[in-house]
Formats: sequence, structure tokens, C-alpha cells
Amino acid sequence: MSKKLIDRPTEIRDDEKLNNSKLFEYLSEIIDLDIESFDILQFPSGYSNLTYLIKSNEKEYVLRKPPHGAKIKSGHDMSREFKVLSSLKDQYHKTPDPIHYCSNTDIIGSDFYLMERVKGVILRSNNYSQIVKDKSQFNFLAEQFVDSFVELHKLDINKIGLSDFGNPEGYNSRQVYGWCKRYNNSKTEELKEMEIVMDWLESNISQSKYVSLIHNDFKYDNLVLDENDLSIKAILDWEMCTIGDPFMDLGTSLAYWIQHNDPDFIKGVGLNITLDSNNPTRNKILNLYSEKFGNKIENIVFYFVFGLFKIAVIVQQIFFRYKNGFTKDARFKHLNLVVKAYSFLAIKSIEKQKIEL
Repeated sequence: MSKKLIDRPTEIRDDEKLNNSKLFEYLSEIIDLDIESFDILQFPSGYSNLTYLIKSNEKEYVLRKPPHGAKIKSGHDMSREFKVLSSLKDQYHKTPDPIHYCSNTDIIGSDFYLMERVKGVILRSNNYSQIVKDKSQFNFLAEQFVDSFVELHKLDINKIGLSDFGNPEGYNSRQVYGWCKRYNNSKTEELKEMEIVMDWLESNISQSKYVSLIHNDFKYDNLVLDENDLSIKAILDWEMCTIGDPFMDLGTSLAYWIQHNDPDFIKGVGLNITLDSNNPTRNKILNLYSEKFGNKIENIVFYFVFGLFKIAVIVQQIFFRYKNGFTKDARFKHLNLVVKAYSFLAIKSIEKQKIEL
């Protein structure tokens, strides 16, 4: 595989630049930096928290910070993400090593944290066909995906020191009502389909007996893969991690898993890389997860619809920031159409009581 496919940073977008001199001065007290070789670039592909590459003395680090205009702190909590990485470091060997968390917002305008850079391939809609080329590779990747997912959900939260990282009792109910509130706080227009989905979710809340550490954004483009054999080197973006019902995590991942025979309006969204007909379907992923987890998943439609709704709200929050001028990133201009597409898919799933439509 070509080294060119390794995820690479670019020049920083104008409205997302950092105060280089202040950052250099601060970080020099923590890591070995040289002013002559000090450079900052940006990983441009994410839609939420901002991710930068810090280079100096032939070493590389990754800096993570919240986006400008973020209204929901829980979705951009740097201290929370740093704590997760610190707790998982010796227990779940698929996370980057954390280095330092800074709560001083005077340095770059927000809190941030620093971690090691894990070099590898990250699957994107514009590169996956050059990386995963046949059915056997798609199946290998899917099996790794599910293995890592179940391994995470089977971790002993007491052993890793995160038993107090959330309140699992009533978790699903709080999630439903919490994401409904987030949507209402970030609305830019009235959308009856989203209202229908919210009403259905509030009337059909289900919760399993299991309590796990959950990632809450477990999808292909949050995996760093080895460029030679496609094994998973690291899992990224832990800012929404908590403890709760693992099937809520599963539902969100299945909601991201758009497939080749889904309706055209959702396939055109372009936020996923699972459309290839060689890729396993949602039902196959569900069955593989159930087999490895050791339990049949009851009420999967609730978990799936919740996942679709949550993705729609996350996208709506991003569109809200664009609409209100907090970011000029042109990729966000038509995200309101993505919100509509996910709400339509949720309604279809409710009507058919299936995750395969």
C-alpha cells in the first residue's frame, strides 16, 4: 500500500489557526521543542473537535481542542477524553498515549490536550477504495471492528478505574431526552420528521441489563489502520465516552453503517465509507456482534433509531455553528440536508420495524 494513503495534515484553515508563539512557550515546559523546527498543521477531515499536528525535533504530537462556537460542552470535553485515554493506556491497547491536558484557555482560546501521533491509514470516502479492495479485506476489517468493539464493551470498568465515569441507571432515558434537548437548542428550522422521531423515541425507551464503557462514536473513520495489513493500530475520538448500555453504542455504529442497498437519499449523504457491495450489511454486523458478545440484542430498532437520531443532532449542531458564523468551513454548508436524510431513514425503520430497509 502506498505511503501516500497515510492520513496527512494540511495547512490550517484561516479561521482555525492557533497562537503559535504562546503554544510553543507553554509546550516547551512539557516536551522537548525547538523553535527552528516547530510547526503546526491541521488534520482537515473531522467534523467536530479540531485536530492539529505539532512537529519539532523530528518528533510529532497531536493536539485536540473544541471547535469554535461549540454549545455542547459534553460533546467537546477535552478533560474527559484525556481521562479516558489515561485510564485505558494499560488496559486497552488500541488508544494513543496521552501526554498532557491544559485547562488554561489563555493559551489557544480553549482547553486542549496533547497525545502521541499514531501513523497509519484512516478510511475516508475519498480513499477507501484504494485501501480495501476485495470482499476478504472488507470481511477482515469488519471482524476486527466488531472484535475491538466487543472487547471495549467487555472491559471491567472497576479495574480500569472508570466506574464513576457516569451513571448507568436510567442512562438510555437521559440520552433520549438529552439529545432531544440538544436538537431543540440547535434548531435552525422546523422539521416535522425530527419531531416524529423524538416523539417515538420518548415513547419507546428500552434499556438492557448490561453496563459497559462505551465509545459513542465507534466507526471506521475513527480507526487508525496499519498500512500493510489493515490491522487496527488505534481508536480515536473518545470525547463522548461514558459508561452505560453498550447497545446504545452499537445502535449508533449501526446507524453510521450505510449500505449499498439503502435508499438513495441516505446513500447520497457521503458521511460513510461502508457503501461498497463487498462490505457486510448491518444485519451481518449485528449478528457478528451478538455472537461475540454472547447475547441476542433485544429491541434493536430502538437502539438503531436512537443512533440515527443522535447522528442527525450532531450534524445539526455543526450546521448551527456554520449558520451562525462560528465556522466558515464550506463542507458544512448543506448539512441541514443530512439532518433531513437521517430523520427520513429513522422514520422508515420505525415503520418497518427493521434495521435493513
